[in-house]
Amino acid sequence: MNKTVFVLAGEVSGDLHASGALAELLRDKPDVTVFGTGGQKLGALGADLLYTVDQLSVMGFGEVLRHAFFLRRVIRDLKRAIVDRKPSVALLVDYPAMNLIMAKFLHEQGVPVVYYISPKVWAWKEGRVRKMRRYIDRLLVIFDFEVEFFLRHGVQADYVGNPVVEEVKAVRLPPRAEFLRRHGIEEGRPLVGLLPGSRKQELERIFPAMLEAAARLERTHGAVFLLGRAPHVSRELFSRHAEGVGVRLVECSAYEVMQYSDAAMVTSGTATLEALCFGLPMVVVYRTSSLNYLIGRMVVKLHSISLANIVTNGIFSTKQTVRELLQDDASPEAISAEVSRLLDDGAAREGMRTALLEAGGRLAASSPSPAVAAVLQEYLTC
Repeated sequence: MNKTVFVLAGEVSGDLHASGALAELLRDKPDVTVFGTGGQKLGALGADLLYTVDQLSVMGFGEVLRHAFFLRRVIRDLKRAIVDRKPSVALLVDYPAMNLIMAKFLHEQGVPVVYYISPKVWAWKEGRVRKMRRYIDRLLVIFDFEVEFFLRHGVQADYVGNPVVEEVKAVRLPPRAEFLRRHGIEEGRPLVGLLPGSRKQELERIFPAMLEAAARLERTHGAVFLLGRAPHVSRELFSRHAEGVGVRLVECSAYEVMQYSDAAMVTSGTATLEALCFGLPMVVVYRTSSLNYLIGRMVVKLHSISLANIVTNGIFSTKQTVRELLQDDASPEAISAEVSRLLDDGAAREGMRTALLEAGGRLAASSPSPAVAAVLQEYLTC
């Protein structure tokens, strides 16, 4: 009998992490079929994608409300496909607003639910734990502190390791001198990374401030700027903001930005965890709508928003190894001042680098993709 996996990945990061696990699974079980939602990487594995991450990547309360009708249609279509195809197991990856709805439906249909990358209920919406306890068969978490948190709430969670660390460990990049030669960058000039995010809403609010900060740093430090552009984001979107700013932007991969930059401006999100693994000195910036920020301030329990600080110092620590500039504080003046400090103060820069690398080392003990694939195999062999 043909075995089928339903997968729901609603963001680029979810597509990446799901594809890593399913690639491991398909090596051992090439006859397994996969359907659901995802991106380029799941598509390359042969998954039948009913919707793509480009369609589903909606962030913030206002954006969700504006896309409510479309998202309801997505859920309806996915439910219909699940009833028609009767999957052997479901792999839900992050993306909690939709995945918890689908977990309930899958449970009602008798489909085992494997949830990989837990909702951050330790930060906000702790009430979601009740749904997780009821509808999720296996919860696979990517931070070791999550195991104790869920145990206190009566949920068995398995720590499988962190997929970001897994991906960074596999990166092989040439020496800095070769990178400089390839892009015609003079030795000795400071390299400053710009990682403005992968969502259009983030780019619109954050990238202009980064560019203005870069213009200041070019005047004061003669810096060269490495721009990490997510592959699915059009070059035109970046170009529209960069016109007239007058700074040199060397476009390269995000991992090249993290490997070669002396310091960086990083939008809060998974990129801060990736940068942590590289030991990249950084300032974290974030801007959202006033409504989103107000609601977030009311519901989020943490002192830090960046994964770099949470992983380095703990979920409830007030200490910030990495400076976080949010909303109006994420001004070009403040961003450039913090990057200047990192460029000028070698001791501070190396102290941050050491703290980040030590934190990354704690996460590097396990490889999650084989562990997730092994859990899925358990349900496929039943």
